[in-house]
Amino acid sequence: MSILKQKTIKKPITLSGIGLHSGKEANIKLLPGSPNSGIIFKRCDLKNNNLIYPSVFNVTSASYCTKITNESGASVSTVEHLMAALCGKGIDNIIIEIDSEEIPILDGSAKVFTSEIDKVGLDVSDYPIKIITINKKVTFKDGEKFITFEPNSISLEIDFEIKFANSLIGNQKNKINIYMDDLTNMYNSRTFCLFEDIEKLKKMNLAKGGSLDNAIVVKKDKILNKENLRNDKEFVNHKILDCLGDIYLTGYKLVGKVTSSQGGHNITNLGLRKLLSENDNFSVLELKEKNIPHSFLNKNILKSIA
Repeated sequence: MSILKQKTIKKPITLSGIGLHSGKEANIKLLPGSPNSGIIFKRCDLKNNNLIYPSVFNVTSASYCTKITNESGASVSTVEHLMAALCGKGIDNIIIEIDSEEIPILDGSAKVFTSEIDKVGLDVSDYPIKIITINKKVTFKDGEKFITFEPNSISLEIDFEIKFANSLIGNQKNKINIYMDDLTNMYNSRTFCLFEDIEKLKKMNLAKGGSLDNAIVVKKDKILNKENLRNDKEFVNHKILDCLGDIYLTGYKLVGKVTSSQGGHNITNLGLRKLLSENDNFSVLELKEKNIPHSFLNKNILKSIA
């Protein structure tokens, strides 16, 4: 399978579940998309102006989840886990029909999305993909929190660090090469929260659908879930999953190095807005077999990605 060709799913995928923050049941159907159509969300519960196109600049809220909204006010939230799954699996074109305002949280990770995609397989077109390359270093800071985007020759590398006062979570750091590493641990890593923050979230009208079935809850030095951690770095790996999903709102696969400390949806989105606000910061390249840019000359690496 060529990494240089646009892909979609071979067959429809249907999933149902509760929204983490809305608490509402949602049904989604993933449908094959035609080449060059991109990723499209369709709110089937709305009759008019119900198409929402993922974009860094369509993000209207990045507090505790990522919400995208069209010009008519139709929105869909908690898109990040699905977007990360689509990016990691190399899907360029897809239609996502949903009958509610929030993507189902499922088990709190991208595990179900990726397993369902693997079941149906991918349909490879004859159309070349486009990528975004970073031309120069761009940093966004908010106090001690920051995210940096800088050039990288052949892949997307996400280097993420979290720092929690909680003794169980503590300081964790991991680096994942998105197009070359095994992403299983990242896909399987669940969202998490501190027990003492639950009441605050409820008062903010959030986490209405949250439970031990879809989030890791940490109370002091214990995990309240029956299931133990799925991997040693599940907390930071989930942050990398979120980061990847937010990055894919650019519309194309990104080639570069991303470094973040204590970031989240808002920091990532504001950093991407800064990156994309100046044309000199980045380039959009169409990859054709006969005209591969210098950074993609190593075909052996490309084969390992596919």
